Amino acid sequence: MGMKTLKRFLAGLVSPVAGAWMGAALLVAGCASSTQITGTWKSPEAATTSFNRIVVTALTDNVVARQTIEAHLQTQLQQRGVTAVKSIDMQPPGLIQNNQSNPDAILEKIRGDGHNAILTVAVVDKDTETRYVPGTTMYAPMSRFGWYGSFRGYYGYMAPTLYNPGYYTQDKVYFLETNLYDAASDRLLWSAQSESYSPSSLQDFSEKFAELTVTRMQEENLIK
Repeated sequence: MGMKTLKRFLAGLVSPVAGAWMGAALLVAGCASSTQITGTWKSPEAATTSFNRIVVTALTDNVVARQTIEAHLQTQLQQRGVTAVKSIDMQPPGLIQNNQSNPDAILEKIRGDGHNAILTVAVVDKDTETRYVPGTTMYAPMSRFGWYGSFRGYYGYMAPTLYNPGYYTQDKVYFLETNLYDAASDRLLWSAQSESYSPSSLQDFSEKFAELTVTRMQEENLIK
């Protein structure tokens, strides 16, 4: 993991087929949605390093997803006193799609603007889990003598008992990787792995994910 570089990531960002992910898929309603960080890695080089000017970027060709996730990460960083810039403002989608830029140019712009780190987010895998939702029986209130002594009465007694059959449903699980690169050295200093289970919407996922990620960065003394 330590050999990953920022330039290699930026090469993926420039590619017109880079990381088709989340976007509309996150709009599928699920059961009990949740997002959590499952693990982190920190380079020994980051032991005495913290950053205060960060470029945030979501590796996706879905413009709405990119804008939403970058905006929430930017907000969380700014609330902690960090100067944060969205990559979509520095590198509009049109330039990437038309391949009018390159990794070296992007990296030089980041450095030239005084930023000392870049935070990247990408979905690295996704899975589908099938689960069974049991049926339910519901009872409606009945009159005191409504069922007794006749078919109509008995039918009236039984009819209020309603049954909804069980069914199978599928939940989506997304596995994400968040990397923090040192802009000066072009080296990976920190990485976090996250899971998002059955997200109900892009907005809800993005807000929770950004809060969890930046909070963990602060706890690990990566920002100042």
